[in-house]
Amino acid sequence: MKPPVPATKLPRSSGLSNRQPIQTIKFTLDGQEVEARPDETIFRVTRRYGIKLPHLCYTPKLGYRPDGNCRICMVEVEGERVLAASCVRKPTAGMKVNTQTDRAKDARRLVAELLGTDQPAIARAHDPESEFNKTVKRLLKDQAPRFSRDTRPAPDRSHPAMAVNLDACINCNLCVRACREVQVNDVIGMAGRGHHSKIVFDFDDPMGASTCVACGECVQACPTGALMASSLVDAENVRTEFPDRKVDSVCPYCGVGCQLTYNIKNDKLISVDGKNGPANENRLCVKGRFGFDYVHHAHRLLQPMIRKDGVPKRADDTLDPANPWTHFRPATWEEALDRAALGLKSIRAGTVLTRSPASVPPKPRTRKPICFRNWCAPASTPTTSTIVRGCATPRR
Repeated sequence: MKPPVPATKLPRSSGLSNRQPIQTIKFTLDGQEVEARPDETIFRVTRRYGIKLPHLCYTPKLGYRPDGNCRICMVEVEGERVLAASCVRKPTAGMKVNTQTDRAKDARRLVAELLGTDQPAIARAHDPESEFNKTVKRLLKDQAPRFSRDTRPAPDRSHPAMAVNLDACINCNLCVRACREVQVNDVIGMAGRGHHSKIVFDFDDPMGASTCVACGECVQACPTGALMASSLVDAENVRTEFPDRKVDSVCPYCGVGCQLTYNIKNDKLISVDGKNGPANENRLCVKGRFGFDYVHHAHRLLQPMIRKDGVPKRADDTLDPANPWTHFRPATWEEALDRAALGLKSIRAGTVLTRSPASVPPKPRTRKPICFRNWCAPASTPTTSTIVRGCATPRR
């Protein structure tokens, strides 16, 4: 075992001083006496002591409670007839827990084998790098399946941003907790009984026809690839896009400041993951998670432009976004800013320019287009903050 994080050290979010004594629980873990906090499960204690038990229906991310239904984190407690799910079981004083007995390891391997029986072959897996596939490979190595595969549900591609592949679902309930308890949308639930139980959206509607708000929390929580971002899979729902690097950043939309991680392949964004930060705690909205296609859109302006001489503005005029050069010409930032300053001076002097001062690329930085709009607005025009909604303050 590695040196543990002291059980008496409280997390920052507790609001209590680290100097305040905590009543710890002493028990034996794999022959070593350890300490646990009163609210700590066996699984969390094993992580502090460097013992890595497999987990699928549990995630250590903030806001997720343990459920104990996948049974792949089983441990043996001396004196008890049945094995215990370590993610929901809390230790008691004097308890003796063994994680590496043959009985516990065989149980974990059997669970992995049974869950993997109905999964797509690894060559056609929706996400070969999912937590589930990594766990099965680690537990079973290259063991051939012994059981026959059952009939599985058809894929659902009704949603523009997410692909639903319930043939990979293990009913771990993580997506249900993500939708119902973490994001509090309550779109995803369970239907059916026993072997026929399955994940449903609203009243078993297609995902695209449901009341889903497309926050994507379920996609980030899913450990199997049953829920995937559409940008990562092909028409057969097989993952084809894998990042070659990741970049931590801040969402470029509103002023909340949600932290995120961009997954990049060949200098192109392919998906976005929520990152733990004080404003979002791994969560994202639909814009933060899926609204990144504008970055590589063909209509995006990549340099300043100035309206051509002899091309006046008309109310009935139309502009092809794919070919703005019929009305504009490229310019440097210095030239564009000088033209914008000329426009401001003409407003102050009471004259009006016959052509647009300048055009700037959209979303060069967070809130920069809003600042540019406010800067170019006449002095009598109210400007609205996107952070404090409904607060309109006239410029001075």
